[in-house]
Amino acid sequence: MKTKDKKIKDFDTVKTFRDIKDKITKDIQGMNFEQLTAYLNKNRLKPNS
Repeated sequence: MKTKDKKIKDFDTVKTFRDIKDKITKDIQGMNFEQLTAYLNKNRLKPNS
């Protein structure tokens, strides 16, 4: 038997991930290899330790 109660999400992971991917796509559109490398180095996540 299926339940009809749906939980309200506090955080939508899929939507957030798609938004991030869309922003990156717009940012890197038309970049050459050197510009892309600089963009990736600038926006690289830093380790906590």
